[in-house]
Amino acid sequence: MPNPKRKHSKARTRSRRSTYKGTAPTLGTDQTTGETHLWHRAYWHEGKLYYKGKVVMEKHSA
Repeated sequence: MPNPKRKHSKARTRSRRSTYKGTAPTLGTDQTTGETHLWHRAYWHEGKLYYKGKVVMEKHSA
C-alpha cells in the first residue's frame, strides 16, 4: 500500500475539507393546502397524505 512521502500541511488538509458543506433542504409550498414541505416528498396535513397537491391516502382511525 503506498504511503505519502511527506506530511500534508494543516492548511492543505483544511482547505480540502472546507469544500464539503451541508446544504439546507429545498422547501416548497403546496398551492392546495399552503403547507411547506420537502420537494418531491409526500406530506401529512389534517389526517391526509398529499403529493403534488392531490390526496394520496387518508388516515383511518381504528
